Amino acid sequence: MITDPQVLYKLMILYLLRQANLPISNEQISDFFLSKEYTNYITLQQAISELADAHLIKTASVQGRQRYEITREGEETLSFFGDDIPEAIKEDIHTFLKDNKIRLRNEMGITADYRRVAGSDYEVECLIREGKLQLMKLNLSVPEEEQAQIICSRWQTVSQEVYSQTMQLLLQDEQIGGLL
Repeated sequence: MITDPQVLYKLMILYLLRQANLPISNEQISDFFLSKEYTNYITLQQAISELADAHLIKTASVQGRQRYEITREGEETLSFFGDDIPEAIKEDIHTFLKDNKIRLRNEMGITADYRRVAGSDYEVECLIREGKLQLMKLNLSVPEEEQAQIICSRWQTVSQEVYSQTMQLLLQDEQIGGLL
């Protein structure tokens, strides 16, 4: 039985990240904890920071947004102490993920970022992920930073259409085993 609420919050974060099976933003984690009134924002941020410091979760920044995912060490910790999370809380996590699955996937599974490369060009990397599986990665070179920014901001909206049309074009003349 967990008596320290801060320990419970950390285990809940680990459980949420494992069950989500994709990187989750700070806003999404906060949305769960604050909507259920489990804790306040400051306490939650402290728990996230301590998990990152202990290498139980890892962070990456894409377009200025922090994304979190559970590490191998976090998985091991959860395997030892995950049973201490009350079933009602686990059910809340499952319900949150089920109710927000498409939104979470769209927000974190579809990313775009850019960086300056040799000379004055910019490389834009557009990515579509489903869980930990990378479905499509598109790297583009553009001459102006403004173009890179536009591509990044539009990727969220057009990514599914780009993926669908790309697959259709690549497979249009093929009848793989009669499946298409």
